[in-house]
Amino acid sequence: MSSVPIAAEQEPGSTITLLEPGDGSGLVRRTVLPGGLRVVTEAMPGVRSAAFGISATTGSRDEDGEHAGAAHFLEHLLFKGTRRRDAMEISALLDSVGADHNAYTTKEHTCYYAKVLDRDLPLAIDVVGDMVANSVLDPGEVETERGVILEEIAMNEDEPGDLIDDVFAAHVYGDTALGRPILGTNETIAKLSRDRIFEQYRDAYVPGELIVAAAGNLDHDTVVEQVRAVFAEQSAAAGDARPARPRIGGGPVAVHAGSRLVSRDTEQAHLILGREGLPRTDPRWYALRVLGSALGGGMSSRLFQEVREKRGLAYSVQAFHNSYADTGVFQVYAGCLPDKIDEVLSVCREELAKAAASGISPEELERAKGQIKGSWVLGTEGSNSRMGRLTVHELGYPRHFSLDDDLALFDAVTADDVAEVAAEVLGRPEALAVIGPYDEGRSF
Repeated sequence: MSSVPIAAEQEPGSTITLLEPGDGSGLVRRTVLPGGLRVVTEAMPGVRSAAFGISATTGSRDEDGEHAGAAHFLEHLLFKGTRRRDAMEISALLDSVGADHNAYTTKEHTCYYAKVLDRDLPLAIDVVGDMVANSVLDPGEVETERGVILEEIAMNEDEPGDLIDDVFAAHVYGDTALGRPILGTNETIAKLSRDRIFEQYRDAYVPGELIVAAAGNLDHDTVVEQVRAVFAEQSAAAGDARPARPRIGGGPVAVHAGSRLVSRDTEQAHLILGREGLPRTDPRWYALRVLGSALGGGMSSRLFQEVREKRGLAYSVQAFHNSYADTGVFQVYAGCLPDKIDEVLSVCREELAKAAASGISPEELERAKGQIKGSWVLGTEGSNSRMGRLTVHELGYPRHFSLDDDLALFDAVTADDVAEVAAEVLGRPEALAVIGPYDEGRSF
């Protein structure tokens, strides 16, 4: 696989095979069009659906503090009308074929997608492509969506189980792009002008910064020609531009330890206990993923057994790892009654210390690997998830991995691998974020 070039090194106008069928994937091919637009597809002949998505290679971490929330604001606006269609026509066309259509913004990219019956894929390509290529960003719609996004921020503020993620990120990464919320804040959203949002659209939604991905019962060459037609004007304007390189690595990212409390009169306390983790391309990521599953990935995991089953201290407790191009964070989340938080933290810290000192048992290793592999396969059977995998691999990895590649890498994880990564990651300084009805200054 090392001989397969990344999109930025592929000759414009050419098509290459990234994965052959039969290794846990369908036939995966990529065409780079003149102007830098890339089209990646996976053929899944046994299904009756097709998922189509267009992703911009920018997300909220590419914003400065003054314009926080601009990528997400733009995501809303692209549904609100193009040179060919108004908002009602866009939604009516997709609804008329029963499409599952939406968009999302992450820290590192923004995606617009539609899953349809295979026969309706040309419609999905035309409508979603039109949204991305030809949006008008009507000033009236900007003001309407400003109100909608402010409501979305308020809704998030009212859900402490969701808000705790933003509180923890702000504490760990500080006033940086990774630490700021994807939605932005009331202050930044109120000030974002239509001109500034248009500037983001003009600069970030150019062919070389877009990834077109499709999976399902489809023909690659047909998809390429349909995409070519939709983006003909933009590709011509881009000249000899090449696709953006994957977002891999970067400079050191400052990570802060200590505690942060948001005092709120809630019925339940919410906490995230975390430590600096690993970037997504670190080869130890697979061992860290196994560690997370063993500690808090299911009903048989250590934390679930110790916190919930044996002591009844919390309804929800889990461990997981979030990765970015240049950093990551290993987290434990729990929601509990406010007077139980110290005991919950004590049990969690004790189990993390045990894992740091001695890793996990052979039985835990096999159970965690089995759980991951089962959920990995089940989670990638649909065309939507396969389209998402294509996008993620193009955005942030040096090559595409087949399902069998991933399973083999999990299979190769040993108890020593897990013990080594546990000692390193769980030995790092602890960061804690809490939302609950506590007095400011309370220690945990």
